[in-house]
Amino acid sequence: NGRSTSSASAKSSNPHFSSSSGGDGARTGRNGQKRRTDGFCRGERGMILRYTPTVVVNFMGGNVSEKHYDWAPGARPPLIKQHSLAKHEILRAYLIAYMQTLTSSPRQEEFRLTLVDGFAGGGVYCHATTGSEVLGSPFIMLEAAREAELIINQARQKKIHFDIHYFFIEAKTATANVLRHQLVERGYGERLNKSIFILNGRFNDHSEKVVQAIKARSPRSAKAIFLLDQYGYSEVPVSLLYMLMHSLAGAEIILTFAVDSFINFASDHPITKRGLERIGVSDLLHGRSFEEIKSTEENWRLFIQSCLYKEIVEASGASYYTPFFVRTNGHGDYWLLHLSQRSRARDVMARIHWDKNNYFIHYGGAGLNMFQMLGYVPEMDSTYTGQFDLDFCFDNLAKEKSIKCLADQIPRLIHPNPKGMTFGNFFSTTCYSTPASTAIYRDALGLLLKYKEIQIIGEDGTERRSANRIHDTDLISLPKQQFFHF
Repeated sequence: NGRSTSSASAKSSNPHFSSSSGGDGARTGRNGQKRRTDGFCRGERGMILRYTPTVVVNFMGGNVSEKHYDWAPGARPPLIKQHSLAKHEILRAYLIAYMQTLTSSPRQEEFRLTLVDGFAGGGVYCHATTGSEVLGSPFIMLEAAREAELIINQARQKKIHFDIHYFFIEAKTATANVLRHQLVERGYGERLNKSIFILNGRFNDHSEKVVQAIKARSPRSAKAIFLLDQYGYSEVPVSLLYMLMHSLAGAEIILTFAVDSFINFASDHPITKRGLERIGVSDLLHGRSFEEIKSTEENWRLFIQSCLYKEIVEASGASYYTPFFVRTNGHGDYWLLHLSQRSRARDVMARIHWDKNNYFIHYGGAGLNMFQMLGYVPEMDSTYTGQFDLDFCFDNLAKEKSIKCLADQIPRLIHPNPKGMTFGNFFSTTCYSTPASTAIYRDALGLLLKYKEIQIIGEDGTERRSANRIHDTDLISLPKQQFFHF
């Protein structure tokens, strides 16, 4: 079950957790009836765990969120809300799909990767609604890697050796100690300081050391995924994103950013200016003022969001990016951005959008005009509430809209290139602006082939008749003597 054989003794000497009366998350009142006690949750082993909430103030003077996750010796796990579980599910799904994509060669003998959690926390939470124990992102990473290894090697005669290192970075000493205890308690103690490293301190202070460790293990490919689930929006400057993306050839970043919190307190006050300088986007509005934008732009919040998103993406130096827009109930919307240097990584994340279509909504167009956000509304998650009613939900209707939009736009983009464009080049130069995956691109090209609006020729001169046979090196062009009308 993945736990240490000495777990019983560990439990009795656990310096961080203790039991309370009642085995079902309730306490007994004077009349003998059980009642729920606010602030307590039921642990995996039936322990009743209490949480200690705190409030965080952002650098502009407002609350980043209702509660800042907090762990300490003698305290209990904090509550976690449904929208946070959505990003955990995306992280798990992406890691498994990513590892499967990078281990497709039958001749491959080893897979080397580094997973970095820059804001690791204490590793365990209580679900805000159900009171059940929920494992945090460090364990999501560990479990996803184990699951991926089982899936990949199950179908292979020649097994792949997985060589994965983990860096869990936590600023608070007490929280780092809680995480260490949780890892030992759950059977990972022997891997500490060998393949699992807990670093106490700020991610910004440890980032260069981690980068050097990754380079030492894998000088050429340097595959690494950084989860930067910051509190608020000011703890990860864009200069740090740039350093990660350009120091490691195989770096990817999954970044959270509390965009609503930023917009709520943004103004022309010097405090906002200093905050923007801290993030590294001091010229966010390119000479315009917040007061001017709020008074002249009809949808000024969306305008500021668009400016902020563009600045972060461009300053990061990432070639490919995929935005998630996670919507919360009364606590402010936040982004979950995926940054990478390879179109294949971006496509894997895009496929997760469609595979996990109950989590997300897309607020932009279905075609190649996407420079906007995606959103997840916990109250509309069918797996959570049993109800589901969203607009562009990455479902069959959204897929049909995407195919039609792409089919309309692709010929217009091919037209300026008389010699045509390869499918791989066309996808890599347009995919960052659309919610579509390669499979949807192929479906759109198949529709165009059907109506003879394009032609696709393979490297060997073979003309493609089916979208299923399209390869990255195939050349897409308009048919000869085609008249194109704008």
